[in-house]
Amino acid sequence: MLAHALSSPVKSATDNTVQMFDLTGKTALVTGAGQSVGAGIAAALAAQGCHVFVNDVVAERAQSAAAAIQATGALATAAPFDVTDAEAVQAGIDALGPIDILVNNAGNAGAHSFTPKQFVDMEPSEYARFVDVNLFGVMHCTRAVLTGMHERRWGRVITIASGAGTVGNRMGISAYGAAKGGAIAFMRHIAIESARRGVTANSLALGLMANTDGGAFTEQIAKTIPVGRLGTPADIGAACVWLASNEGAWVTGQTITIDGGSNPS
Repeated sequence: MLAHALSSPVKSATDNTVQMFDLTGKTALVTGAGQSVGAGIAAALAAQGCHVFVNDVVAERAQSAAAAIQATGALATAAPFDVTDAEAVQAGIDALGPIDILVNNAGNAGAHSFTPKQFVDMEPSEYARFVDVNLFGVMHCTRAVLTGMHERRWGRVITIASGAGTVGNRMGISAYGAAKGGAIAFMRHIAIESARRGVTANSLALGLMANTDGGAFTEQIAKTIPVGRLGTPADIGAACVWLASNEGAWVTGQTITIDGGSNPS
């Protein structure tokens, strides 16, 4: 309904102050949310009143993360399925019901290990693990929710990308970067296709996160970050809350870099 799309910020029950970033009554699906950044995003959305469906390819992780949110008194339900499987995605989302907010967070190498490797040393068979989850996974999930968002005239699609999709480096993550870059471009097109239907689509290009398993090399890079620290799941969760809210309604087709100032634009 149009009224649903254009609803005003909620006023507190006890006074006349406006509660910004209120997501009460909304539903959200966060993929790859059983741990790390995804779990932080799910918790942040739930804290604003959203019913969050916690997806992960590992059912136990999804259930554990959902239980942690439930323990705070917020709404969360485990929704395990593999985003790289188009049929599983459609069936899983159909079972959940209408989704107002989709956060495409599942990434890295999916269920496979992520070992940096120079492109010249890679075999073609090694590309798929990155493209399947970081690009096709985003496309599968977006396709499964977009028609309903269009019909309801309200929706938010947020893709968790990476600086590797916008800036080249020598770390040996070219296939991963190519897939993230593809997802960023995809969001821009979805944003324009859906702009007149009350749906926004944006990407967050993340810098080095505190949960990244990079050992001493990661810590060495962290020292070069202008703000002096690695990113946290809470940093990303806050950005997702903003983009998901009515306050973020005029932001679409954007790639927002969140990296502590490492690559200022």
